[in-house]
Amino acid sequence: MTSDKIAIAEAEQLPDYELVLVISPEVIDEQFEATLDNVSRFITGRGGIISEIERWGKRRLAYPIKHFGEGNYVLAKLQLKPALGKELEANLKIADEVLRHLLIRVGS
Repeated sequence: MTSDKIAIAEAEQLPDYELVLVISPEVIDEQFEATLDNVSRFITGRGGIISEIERWGKRRLAYPIKHFGEGNYVLAKLQLKPALGKELEANLKIADEVLRHLLIRVGS
């Protein structure tokens, strides 16, 4: 019972973030889901909480990225320790499937 209260208190202290991912259009459905699963496991495995994942689908890019004219967009709303933001971004930069990402802290 006490550990539940501590977990709730820690969750309330975590700042809110929004993460937008642009995933390569060449990625098949299984790889797409595996990429999202890897990102989710990274966040939740380090004490973060994902409240929502919106799949926006395939959209045209404003400019070519790595010779692609379109990409699969995903928006994730999450809570994460501020120190882990840099580590998450570093992992996303080396992921071949992720063309671009943007991690933004929401609120105060």
